Amino acid sequence: MRRSLVLLSLGLLLCLGVQALPQTRPTPGPPAPSRPVPRLEAVAETRLLMEGLAHSNFRGLERILKDKPESLEAWTFARGQALLIAETGNLLLLRPPRNKGRDTWQERAMELRTSAVTLARATAARDYERSRVALTGVANVCNRCHQTFKVPTRIVPFSNPADQPPPPPGKQP
Repeated sequence: MRRSLVLLSLGLLLCLGVQALPQTRPTPGPPAPSRPVPRLEAVAETRLLMEGLAHSNFRGLERILKDKPESLEAWTFARGQALLIAETGNLLLLRPPRNKGRDTWQERAMELRTSAVTLARATAARDYERSRVALTGVANVCNRCHQTFKVPTRIVPFSNPADQPPPPPGKQP
């Protein structure tokens, strides 16, 4: 009985409280400013990403890992270069081919990102052997993508530039 009275009292208070609130209507005014919606947009050509980010950082890693780095700074720099290659994989995801091969392109871009992150982890651990193996893994991912999309470029890790096949006519390394 007591419980019923408490519940009834609460119900009445609630009803009276709602009725006692002033009824306000929104006043028309200027619309709230709309925020621009960020949109990912490819800006640089894919070739520029390959030459300026992926290839140049790959070659830098080759130079650092030719012999076991002695300084912490060299290992840290190598990790940064590996992460830049991984970020190149992210940027490639913005540039799928317009014709066929979109799914394969995205798979290859994610493989590049994953293999470069593996390399970054090995360099962060200052594991020389694992770092060299991981750099070869990055090269294999690059070559698999180039082969899939018929890009006449082959990456050979730890080779002399003179040992590399020449680029096709009209192409610069």
